[in-house]
Amino acid sequence: MPADRLRVDVEGRALELSNLDKVLYPAAGFTKGEVIDYYTRISPVLLPHLRDRPVTRIRFPNGVDDKSFFEKNTPAATPDWVRVENLPAPGSTKGRETIDYVVADDLPTLVWLANLAALELHTPQWKVGEHPDMMVVDLDPGPPAGLAECCPVAVLMRDRLAEDGIESYPKTSGKKGMQLCCPIAGTQSSDLVSDYARRIAQELEKAHPKLIVSKMAKNLRPGKVFIDWSQNNAAKTTVAPYSLRAQSVPSVSTPLTWDEVEAGARSRRPAVRQFTAAEVLARVEEYDDLLAPLLDGGPELPL
Repeated sequence: MPADRLRVDVEGRALELSNLDKVLYPAAGFTKGEVIDYYTRISPVLLPHLRDRPVTRIRFPNGVDDKSFFEKNTPAATPDWVRVENLPAPGSTKGRETIDYVVADDLPTLVWLANLAALELHTPQWKVGEHPDMMVVDLDPGPPAGLAECCPVAVLMRDRLAEDGIESYPKTSGKKGMQLCCPIAGTQSSDLVSDYARRIAQELEKAHPKLIVSKMAKNLRPGKVFIDWSQNNAAKTTVAPYSLRAQSVPSVSTPLTWDEVEAGARSRRPAVRQFTAAEVLARVEEYDDLLAPLLDGGPELPL
């Protein structure tokens, strides 16, 4: 076996890892081996959020400073033990009616994907064969607004959703923005979920026009926070909790406490920021999985 390859056993599955010393985050010196180590260590809290959901990967074979590509379909030489689901492909840019998706239900699959330099993992709001069981409110700040400006909008959105009996749980995107994840019943279509999210976004924009925008036109966004309700479209995906992001450092889409978000809303200081892989592992030691309530289901959305 070449010196740059290592055979390992992961929960009874034989895997061959390669180029573990390859630096995938040059500014931080973070290697592929460290990517695999992070995904292995975070797997107890990550895998429940991936289970039964087709996963779209963004791969960076030569690191975050080089070219990347989206991958929805199963790659060549996919092991026969990897779960694959043939599903409709609405909005496919290649005109395909269906795609063979990978479903990352277990640690061997997660390690296999990490070895392919699949740094980012994105999933839809629905599980295979089901209606959405989660609504996502994506808060996208338009420069010069940033993560700090997302905090007061997150609190406004939380309080408004609570009026309808909808709980929300915040996380960073791992890049510039924030997302609120809301467990719902899984009995309503993606169109209904998206329509509800749009209605609430428009309501908040009307009440706070200097802070919030609900329209997608980019010329309206500078200095405001765009509430992207369209993330609930059946064809769209959202970065999974605990997924790495392709930034200069190995940042992570990180669950937050509402105390942190409220502190950010009060002071506009960096009480909320983007966290690195090492910091997120430490946060899980302290908080466990702050998004665990997403796994328990929720109510129907009011029509």
